[in-house]
Amino acid sequence: MATDEQSPFSDLESSLKRSAAALREADIPFLLGGSLASWARGGPETRHDLDLMLKPEDIERAVAALGDAGMRFEDPPEEWLVKVWDGDTLVDLIHHPKGTPVDDALIERGEVMSVLGMEMRVMALEDVLVTKLMALDEHALRYESLLAIARALRERIDWDDVRSRTTQSVWARAFFVMLEGLGVVPEASPTTGGHETRVRVLTPRSSAAANVG
Repeated sequence: MATDEQSPFSDLESSLKRSAAALREADIPFLLGGSLASWARGGPETRHDLDLMLKPEDIERAVAALGDAGMRFEDPPEEWLVKVWDGDTLVDLIHHPKGTPVDDALIERGEVMSVLGMEMRVMALEDVLVTKLMALDEHALRYESLLAIARALRERIDWDDVRSRTTQSVWARAFFVMLEGLGVVPEASPTTGGHETRVRVLTPRSSAAANVG
């Protein structure tokens, strides 16, 4: 996922082209993920690192293919991704994002799009948001990019799907409160879990009634 360091957007474009070409040549399926997946659909421009989603079993081959293309490998302490560097541009190869596994189903949900003149699968917007929301915690709690994506692409996102898949995260629930306040999504209707709620009102018995019988 994104770091605080930024690269010129032209560098990200170049690295995406080089990475996609190398993975395609090696016949390795992948998804363009992260903020670039929203940018490809008209969302805000990003200057953070490049996220590519790959199945865990394809990571070693992907690292080798990108190494053959002149990129250098870095093994970070995080267990859910590996990193390669194309010059000064960081490319994250993500194999275990939070919220959804990278498998054939995730890749098939991606939309085949022309990005920078190359056809590639781009991660579904709902999956982008789910993985970003589920990655939030009290030590990494930044909503700026999420809000920018939501406001730019609100009509293209299945919000019910995103909400239902992230409801266990307090940070995701807070995000939806913000979206409701901003008018991006309608306020959620309170539910009773599918069960009718009955309230029994107790009133004091009158003294007369208390003395009867």
